[in-house]
Amino acid sequence: MILIGSTGIVTSSYAEPEISIIMEKTTYTYCERLTYSIEVSEVTGEPAIIHIRDGSGGKSSAIPIPIEKLSNPIPSLHAFEKDIFPLGKYFIDVQYLGLQTTAEFNLIDSDNMCISEAMQPVVVKWINGEFTDGMLISGFQNIVDKKLIEIPFELTEKNIDKLNIPEWVKSIGKGWVMGTISDQMFVNNLKYLIDEKIISFSIERDNEI
Repeated sequence: MILIGSTGIVTSSYAEPEISIIMEKTTYTYCERLTYSIEVSEVTGEPAIIHIRDGSGGKSSAIPIPIEKLSNPIPSLHAFEKDIFPLGKYFIDVQYLGLQTTAEFNLIDSDNMCISEAMQPVVVKWINGEFTDGMLISGFQNIVDKKLIEIPFELTEKNIDKLNIPEWVKSIGKGWVMGTISDQMFVNNLKYLIDEKIISFSIERDNEI
């Protein structure tokens, strides 16, 4: 494009828009969260559209991501779980400004184990007093892999409401929900409290007095 002004002739050209995906790393294991950035050459106010594909062709629903800067970190809200994500190669497809780009990463096996995210609403309801202590432990018993934590006693309709967890333990639960306490730290605390019979049935506590 040629512009003629009072100072003479000035040449100018429009650069083609560009997008790219910057991966934090390309190999992940269970319990880790996918993290990457979308970099663009211009910000228009339009969102980028993201799809996650697995190696077999399975594809997520379209995920709109606001593009507010030239570099936009995209941290995943959910960790990789064995029950949801099979091992193998995955692809991130990003569409923006009529362009599309793709990046890939691998999910490999490891000894990492994490608390299923299905436990989060259980823990939140326990913290808020909507679930009893017994209901929390029942959740760990039924939802969380026994390789991570095994509850050494049987809960029944007759004894589930007699289980006692000290009120201060809720601060640990809050830390886990907020992400400041790891899965391993949370279950290690529970294991210790159970082993030391700090978490126990009220009948057992009465007998100890």
